Amino acid sequence: MRVIAILSTPGGAAAVSLLAIIGLVALKVTVGLIIGSISVLSDALDSAMDLLGALFAWTAVSFAARPADRDHPYGHGKIESVSGIVEAGLIIVAAGFITFEAIRRLGGDYEVTNVGLGIAATAISLAVNVAVGLHLRRVARRTVSPALEAAAQHRISDILTSLGVLIGLVLLWLTPWAFLDSAAALGVAAVITWTGRNLFLRAYHDLIDTRLSNDEEDAIRGVLDEHAGAFLSYSDLRTRRSGRSRLVDLNVMVPRVESVARAHDLVDMIEAGIHEALPGSIVTIHVDPCEGPRDRCDAECPAASLPLCRAAAASTERP
Repeated sequence: MRVIAILSTPGGAAAVSLLAIIGLVALKVTVGLIIGSISVLSDALDSAMDLLGALFAWTAVSFAARPADRDHPYGHGKIESVSGIVEAGLIIVAAGFITFEAIRRLGGDYEVTNVGLGIAATAISLAVNVAVGLHLRRVARRTVSPALEAAAQHRISDILTSLGVLIGLVLLWLTPWAFLDSAAALGVAAVITWTGRNLFLRAYHDLIDTRLSNDEEDAIRGVLDEHAGAFLSYSDLRTRRSGRSRLVDLNVMVPRVESVARAHDLVDMIEAGIHEALPGSIVTIHVDPCEGPRDRCDAECPAASLPLCRAAAASTERP
C-alpha cells in the first residue's frame, strides 16, 4: 500500500513515466537498428524526446512542490508551464528530423528485415504506453498538475504513433511495398507535431496568465450565486493559473453598516465554497462598502430579502 501511495503522487507518477520511457527507448533503438526500419527508429526518437521531456517534468514537479518563500510568495508553480514549453519544443524538433529522414528514404533503396521483430517490439511499446498513460492521466487530474498532464498527453501521442507504426509494419510484412515504412514514419511525425502544438499553446496561455476555462469560471459564479443573499453584488472577477494552483480574485459589495467581523465571515464562506468547487485555488476577496447616498444604498439592500442586510440594520438600532 505504501508503494502504491508513493506512485500515486506527482513525483512518483513522473518517476514511473521516466523509467518506462528509458526502457522503451532502449528497446526501440536496438530493434530499429537491427531491422533497419525508419518507422521504428522514428518511434524511438519520439520516445527519446519524451525521455528528455519526462526529465524536465520530474524536475518541474519536484521544484513546483516547494512551498512559497520570500522571493516567490505565490509559490513555484509556473515552472511546470516552462517545462511544458520545453517539452513542446523537443517534440517539434523530433518531428522535423523524422520528416526529413522519411522523405529521404522514400527516394532511396532501403530494405527492412525481420519485420516480425519490429512488430513484437512495437506491440510491447504500445501496451506499456497505455498502462503508463492511464496512470499519469489519473494522477494529473487528481493533482491538477500541468507537467503531469503534459506527460500524459505524450503517452497518448506515443500510443497513436506506436499504433501507426504497428499497422505500417504489419502491412509491410504482408506486402512487398517497402515505402510503407517511410509512410508510417511520416504519420508519426504528423501526430507528434500536433501534440507539440497543443502542449505549447496550453503552457503559453498559463505563462501569460490567460483566464481559467469557462467551466471553471462558471463554477466560481455558481458559488457566488449560492451565497447571493449574503452580499449586495460582486465585480472584477479575475482568474488565472499558476502550475497546479488556480488564482481567483474579486470584489464583493456589502452594506455600509456591515461589521468587520461579519464581512470576514462572509469572505471565509465564499472562499470555502470556491475551494470545494475548485480544489487548489488561491482566493483573494476585497470587500467594498455600498457607495453613494444613503437612500440608494438602502434601496440596494432591501431588509426583506437579504439576511445580511437585516443583521446589519439590526446592529445600527442597538443602543
